Amino acid sequence: MENRRDFLKKAFLSTGSLILGFGINESFAGVSTLKNIEEASLFNAYLTINSTGKIKLFSPNPEIGQGIKTAFAVIIAEELDVDISEVEVVQAHFDPTRFDRQETGGSGAIRHSWERLRKAGASARYALVQAAAQKWGVSADTLKTDNGKVIGQNGKVAIYQELVAEASKIQIPEKITLKSTESFKQIGKNIKGIDNQEVITGRAIYGIDYFEEGMVYAQMIRPPFGKKLDRFDASEAKKIEGISDVLAVGDKVAIVGNSTWQVMKARKLIDVIWKSDKPIEDDNFHNKIFDDTMNNGKFDIKRSNGNIEMAFKEASQIVEATYQGPFLPHNSMEPMNFFADARNLNSVRLVGPMQNPVRTRPLISKLLGTPAENISIQLTKMGGAFGRRIAPDFSLEAAELSKVIQKPVKLYWTREDDMTGGYYRPAVRYKFKAAIDKNKNITAYSLKGIGMSWNNVVRENNFPVGAIENILIENFEYKSDITTGYWRAPITNFLAFAEQAFLDEVATKIGKDPIQLRLDLLKIVKEKGIKNLTYDPQRFEEVIKKVAERANWGKKPKGVFQGFSVYFSHNSYVAQIAEVVLEKSKPALKKVYAVVDCGIVVNMSGAKNQVYGSIVDGLGHALFGKLSFEDGLPQENNFNSFRLIRFNEVPEIDVHFIENGISPTGLGEPALPPVGGALANAFAKATKKRLYIQPFADQNEHIKDIL
Repeated sequence: MENRRDFLKKAFLSTGSLILGFGINESFAGVSTLKNIEEASLFNAYLTINSTGKIKLFSPNPEIGQGIKTAFAVIIAEELDVDISEVEVVQAHFDPTRFDRQETGGSGAIRHSWERLRKAGASARYALVQAAAQKWGVSADTLKTDNGKVIGQNGKVAIYQELVAEASKIQIPEKITLKSTESFKQIGKNIKGIDNQEVITGRAIYGIDYFEEGMVYAQMIRPPFGKKLDRFDASEAKKIEGISDVLAVGDKVAIVGNSTWQVMKARKLIDVIWKSDKPIEDDNFHNKIFDDTMNNGKFDIKRSNGNIEMAFKEASQIVEATYQGPFLPHNSMEPMNFFADARNLNSVRLVGPMQNPVRTRPLISKLLGTPAENISIQLTKMGGAFGRRIAPDFSLEAAELSKVIQKPVKLYWTREDDMTGGYYRPAVRYKFKAAIDKNKNITAYSLKGIGMSWNNVVRENNFPVGAIENILIENFEYKSDITTGYWRAPITNFLAFAEQAFLDEVATKIGKDPIQLRLDLLKIVKEKGIKNLTYDPQRFEEVIKKVAERANWGKKPKGVFQGFSVYFSHNSYVAQIAEVVLEKSKPALKKVYAVVDCGIVVNMSGAKNQVYGSIVDGLGHALFGKLSFEDGLPQENNFNSFRLIRFNEVPEIDVHFIENGISPTGLGEPALPPVGGALANAFAKATKKRLYIQPFADQNEHIKDIL
């Protein structure tokens, strides 16, 4: 059978395509010729231009709706000097021999690929210009490019496709000149998503749409947390037409049939008995763990600066506050699903919506006893994820079931499976404490964090570290039976609310403007010139001042109450101000201002959508989101019991981006963490009552009317 490398060689010879690679070494961006096409297996990703002028970019990062494919196309099109409509972006299959960081998470895809994508596009443009120069016998310095053409003096013009064959023979220099940011024509503009038409017309293929002839369908019944399978009775279920098997796979019960409808009908007829040899977790159990640990637990010290005990002993005033957040499900629009064909362990095939194949393939290899190189993974479009599809459980289930039943299988989760199946945002509790001296300065800052099944729920190097001399930050992990995982803006999604609400309370108690308090702390950091901090105090200061300006901080008419919050996460800075008014003595959220420093914005339309979505997501979960546990199971298992924010409840949102020319950082997550704090602080100003527990609706009877 012809291998991929031989195929690429033949394709190159027959089409005269220009193939660009940008490699694992970020400094490399070159054009592959027949001589070095053998090196294609080392490349991180590649761009092709064939003799018909078709431009194709293979994207290693899974698309989960964050607009990566569009952003990648914009970057390539900008440097190549073509319109984005000319660039086709194809989702690459998992291939660790060609790609590194083939995953989506942590708002890192653009940050990781920015320079190498630019180099790839610029290298292609360089080769095309050189080919035109040779063809016309002129200096390349006299030529320019525009809209897919090389333009020379005296009116000479050559479209790219005319130059591809000769361009493929050009040697690319190690250092390639990139466009200046001032010359950008497409980067920073509003660009429509390249997949929009496919999505809105239903032609886009998501994991849940994937189908192969001969595959069977399956669902699994999973045990409550802390329990194991005792026995089950499937005698009635097996009578359903099309059901081929009902079997135990570990502590789960799998139902296999010819259609999802048959499987779902059979599932309702199965009687399952669970067992346990230890106490089963519920809300009371979790609260007792939080109480006992906060009072008597042995915490791990993550940071200790100065003399914290002496600072609190000498304080003129001490401010303390405790905050608690619940477990949260991800609730992506498309529930978990996966296809697996593990009949032949020498050639296992997996297809589905997965955020992190790098992490998952070794686990499947171990589970099946199959060498990793014998496992192929085809990545599909995802109907949302928010971190849930980083967890490997659903793909492991499909692979194991296929091996057991010796059939290609499509495993589906229901919405109830999705919400009760685990890998939630961890439940957390934080206790903050600040020492204030007689001059109303913060002299000490203490934070204790407890997380359920999460190794570190504090950010010991983030602000206000560096601004306060005496610091103690401690962490405790409780090993819960409830599985937790990455949830949009991991840990900071709740920690930011707690920290920013606490600083606001400190500012109120010492009689200082909340924004001025942050600026004063940042001034200390700048004056000290502290190195090795995770954040840049100047960039912090800029977003704070800009949001205060845009929201007219402190200058609103009587009856408009503003709450401020600012946070640094995923390498970006976001400051927000929420505005609340009282309507019939009840608070109503009217507007949220957001100022973002994420470096250069690649696609303005996509960037704004990310910020809007983050704010709406953060508001909804801060107000309403929670899972309540009884006997090891969440009581909220679908949208009739799990309250989400609604369209008519979304406030006006004003978004502004700082233009500083810095290379792009993260954007999928950073705008979510600050919004809970901004809302809580505005609410406190309006009602004179502080919010310490999420969801806010459980803490105040009027909060349900806040929107």
